[in-house]
Formats: sequence, C-alpha cells, structure tokens
Amino acid sequence: SLVFSLSSLLLFEAAAAMEKGKKASPEEEHPRKAFGWAVRDSSGVLSPFTFSRRKNGDTDVTLRILYCGICHSDLHCIKNEWANTVYPVLPGHEIVGVITEVGSKVNKFKVGDKAGVGCMVNSCRSCPSCKQELENYCGGLILTYNSIDTDRTMTYGGYSDMIVVHEHFVVRFPESMPLDKGAPLLCAGITVYSPMKYFGLSEPGKHLGVVGLGGLGHVAVKFGKAFGMKVTVISTSPSKQKEATESLGADAFLVSRDSEQLKAAMGTMDGIINTVSAVHEIAPLIYLLKPHGKMIMVGAPDKPLQLHVFPLIMGGRILAGSCIGGMQDTQEMIDFAAKHNVAADIELVSMDYVNKAMERLAKGDVRYRFVIDIANTLSAA
Repeated sequence: SLVFSLSSLLLFEAAAAMEKGKKASPEEEHPRKAFGWAVRDSSGVLSPFTFSRRKNGDTDVTLRILYCGICHSDLHCIKNEWANTVYPVLPGHEIVGVITEVGSKVNKFKVGDKAGVGCMVNSCRSCPSCKQELENYCGGLILTYNSIDTDRTMTYGGYSDMIVVHEHFVVRFPESMPLDKGAPLLCAGITVYSPMKYFGLSEPGKHLGVVGLGGLGHVAVKFGKAFGMKVTVISTSPSKQKEATESLGADAFLVSRDSEQLKAAMGTMDGIINTVSAVHEIAPLIYLLKPHGKMIMVGAPDKPLQLHVFPLIMGGRILAGSCIGGMQDTQEMIDFAAKHNVAADIELVSMDYVNKAMERLAKGDVRYRFVIDIANTLSAA
C-alpha cells in the first residue's frame, strides 16, 4: 500500500492557493473534459465530479479507462487519515484501459493497445534513483492522484473515464492477462513483487511468511508459489485457513494470536512480507525468522508501531520497508504474472456502489480486491 506523503508541503501550498482563488477550477484547468467520482471533504463520500485533463503531448498517451481497482490507500486518502489530502480528491491508481491517442514522439505504444497506469505518473528522470530504474524513490515523484503535477495542477486518478500520462509511466498489458483481474497488480502486485525480488525472497525452496490475507497478501501468496517457494500465511482470522491453503495454495497457516503455533514456528522462515495496514504487534512475527531473516513492511498503518530491538539483535534479523516499484520492475511483474497465471481475486462493482465498497473495505469485507467496472457503469448522465 502506497503512503501519500512525499509532497505534503506542496499539497498544502496548492490547497492554500486554491482557497485564495489563484487556481482555475478543476473543470477549467485543462482543455479536455473529463468525468469521474471524487471526494470533497474528510467524510470520504464519493460523488460525481466534472474536471479536465491536459491535452496529449508529444510523449503522452491517452488511456480510455475500463477498470480501476480500489486500494486501501484510497480509503486512507479520501478520509485524510495521513493528514495530507487536498480536496477535491479523485482516487484510483490501479488503472487499466485502451490507448486512444499517442503523441508524435511515443514509440512504446500505439492506438488500441491495452495498457495500465499504477501509483505514479512522473518523476524527475535524472536523480540517482531514477537512473537506477527506481522512480518510486525519486524525491520529485508525482503520484497518480493527490499530487502536484509539473504544471502545478493537482493530479486526479482512475475513478474516471480517461487519463493522460507520459508513456514512460504506462505499462503494456500482455494479451493473456485479464484486464479486470490484472488491474490490482499495478499496486498490490508490484508492492509485494518488488521487495520479494530485491530482498532475495523469490528463490525456489525458500520459506516465505505472508502476514495478512487481504488485497496485498493473497497476491503475495500467489507470487511466492509461482517463484517455487514454501509459503505460510499468518493471520488473526482462523476462518481464512481453508481459503489460504486450498484456494490460494499456501503450504501452511498460522494464527498470529495463537502463541503455541507461533512458538512452534520460531526460526523457520527466510523472509516475511507484512501487508497489514492496521496497528499490530510485530515482535512475535520477527521471532519467526531464521538468523539474518528479513521482514519487509509494505502495509501502511496510520499510527506508529512499537518494537524492542532485541528480536532483531539476537538473530541478526532485518526489518525493512518497501514502496511499490520502478517502472521496469512493474512491467517485469506484469509479464511474469501473465506467464504464471497470477492475477488478483476480485469483486467487480459498479461506480455507484463505490461508497458501499469503501465501507466494506474498512471492515475487511472483500475477497480480495474491489475493482470498478468503469467502462460499463461510469456515466456523466
């Protein structure tokens, strides 16, 4: 899950400018009319929203949006739980559709291609992170929504009919990847795939723990099995055991509140992907790691976690974090997923169901990702 905190100062500056009337309305900022659903205040209630997109530049592509996943980050953002939301905010960074226009200098795509846009739409392209294909760690990263674009206007996301993006930040979708089930991979997929790759948790035969069996966790299980790993799901919910082992193919299941189960599994895992976005106790989980094992945090709780250092010191264990992935890794992830039949388990919903979906998401009542059917249910009427 992506934390929207990289450009908070600019966001507040933009909000102040809007209040003073220095900015054009969202409908008048750009020449291309667009429509979607947005939130106006911290109630988090989405409703129809008319705005505008920039014209398609020489290096841009225009995407007609067909599907957009609902990420837990969207829920945090619309309710201003990270204290950096600038309203109105139009969420959505798991965007899939068809390219309808390409700029004169675009060479990666053509009209009619199936493509996707994830959590970012631009970066500085010149810093050390960008030069290493790690645009996700660029200090000038521009997020897909609730961020300041290069022209100083706000970015708006995928709960909308179309989007214009620089071709570098667009992912080609393989023909074998279903667009609706593939959409969540643009955030949930790359969020777990990237740390598995960079921290050596993609090697066949290694033992991977996955904490939390939600939107990110169920995809982590699928990638782990595709890599040839032993996978253990760690959850507070015993009711998820059958689904974890029988439907998703996990090798084992631990109830994190069962101290006897945790004790029996101590020191058995090479790595853990922790996907939980709520405050939880992490010290017992760290003891599951082998010496020099690694726990990678990819969930984003809205309050600090507490940890004594002894579980780390006594086993030489590593606690790290990871934030999505660069564009090269994202394309690699989508191609790998298509080859190994990895896709999200989704519930397809209409645009007018989105507020109910947010309520259910807050309660964890989804298996495992909501995806909005934009093409068939978003209407400006």
